[in-house]
Amino acid sequence: MVKNIINNSRNLFNQQNNSILSAAIIIAASYAASAILGLVRNRLLAGTFFGGQESELDVYFAAFVIPDTIFQLLVVGALSAAFIPVYSRYLKQGSRQANHLANATLNSLLIILSSATLLVAIFAHPISNLVAHFPPAQTSLMASLMRLMLLSQVFFTISTFLTGIIQSHRRFLIPAIAPLLYNLGIIIGVIFLTPTLGIYGAAWGVVIGAILHLLIQVPLARHLGYSYRLIFSFRHPGVRTISRLMLPRTLALAVSQAERWIAVVITSLLSAGSLSIFNFARQLYTMPITLFGVSLGQASFPNLSSQADGDLVRFNQTLSQTLLQILFFSLPASALLLILRIPIVRLAFGADSFPWSATLLTGKTLALFTLSIAPQAASHLLVRAYYALEDTKTPLIISLLTVALNVILSLSLSLSLGLGILGIALAVSISDILSFLLLSFLIQRRTGLLHVYGPAFKMFVATFFTLASLWLPFRLLDQFVFDTTRTIPLIALTLITSLIGLLVYFAFSYLLGVKELDAVARIFHRLGNWRKILSRSEEVIEPPALSSE
Repeated sequence: MVKNIINNSRNLFNQQNNSILSAAIIIAASYAASAILGLVRNRLLAGTFFGGQESELDVYFAAFVIPDTIFQLLVVGALSAAFIPVYSRYLKQGSRQANHLANATLNSLLIILSSATLLVAIFAHPISNLVAHFPPAQTSLMASLMRLMLLSQVFFTISTFLTGIIQSHRRFLIPAIAPLLYNLGIIIGVIFLTPTLGIYGAAWGVVIGAILHLLIQVPLARHLGYSYRLIFSFRHPGVRTISRLMLPRTLALAVSQAERWIAVVITSLLSAGSLSIFNFARQLYTMPITLFGVSLGQASFPNLSSQADGDLVRFNQTLSQTLLQILFFSLPASALLLILRIPIVRLAFGADSFPWSATLLTGKTLALFTLSIAPQAASHLLVRAYYALEDTKTPLIISLLTVALNVILSLSLSLSLGLGILGIALAVSISDILSFLLLSFLIQRRTGLLHVYGPAFKMFVATFFTLASLWLPFRLLDQFVFDTTRTIPLIALTLITSLIGLLVYFAFSYLLGVKELDAVARIFHRLGNWRKILSRSEEVIEPPALSSE
């Protein structure tokens, strides 16, 4: 019996997945689990450093920006846009050719990454002065933390390429588990190392997490036939193809990183703890975007790609249906976060040392972020629709325009008008909404009118009534039923109010004839058959973003 359990477990981790639904559910579940561990991680950080050491936590978040930007531009851009499709093509020719390409690409990137890392390490102090406007002591701390966190990016580079190799063989469970271990590494650092090392313990946790992220993938990669070799072949046709394909994606990622840089620059001019509070609110805001926008966008990408070549009618139908599914789930999530923002912030970050003023400010920031949850989730799908049409220029131009607007609004609202991090959050929401409008308008000029307006209006009506019906029960339960100064009643208040909100939303969706409601029943049915779902998938999944935020 024990032997059967071991064999079944090995099959679960090693098996090939052959359906889009399977991969989408795996990655959505991994996002959710990683997000939960991320909340635990940040709650520990808040509990450890708020109450006197907020400035050190701000420096920790700021120090991560440069190493993570280097990794995003050099590695994530190569993996998501170029390496997996090219490697998959070589894999059909044989494992020897595929391994040669993988090692040549990995070693080329390691040389570039190591050079960039060395330069940043040498000039860490002046770079810290450029990125943030901290006092001299905090700037020196930022430079030291930055040098330490740069080490983690080397492990991440190797690990991310193993992810690409494993996913090219259509195995997704191990790469989905790897981000959980990354967060676990930071948690280990916060719990066991910060008592003696202070904020350096959290930074060492990032390194530990990166090592765990790598180690869990090594056995499966070797099982699939990959072996590392010290191969340098800069003129290899596959390496040159990857270099060419990754450029547009790298530019787009560079633009997307601008939001984080803006936040660091502005919040470093504000009171201690501002950057940490902004990141806490942003983490809650990105959860529904990742769960619904990213997962559904990735799951639909193969269909959109196959239909973009000569079948724009079906392309439009697939895009419209997926867009409505994203809106159906993200709109009520926005409503729930808006109404329950304070209880959720308290549950996520409300340690004893996290002051009530910080809780209120995090809640207000989250409220402004909720305005753009649905548009931003939908934008993830629309960008992939452009990629399916082999158009990487349009999303890049729109990103440049909206980032420019974000910079202007952030500076004006946060500094000139004195709104602080609330101004940055409002600027992010406005620019995200504009990005969605531009992406949807221009895609319709190419593929025809999207069939979403009637159903989307019904969803907005159902969301409005959900908001209206939630406020009173929430207030009554808060004041007369639950003692929300304690954790268990606070959890009960959040769960009961959420259940009421979802029931109201589903009821109005049913009355208004929203067809996407049927998807809920199908999802529960499919989740009941999770073993069969895990046995099929062909989807190529981008790895979840790895950061300290």
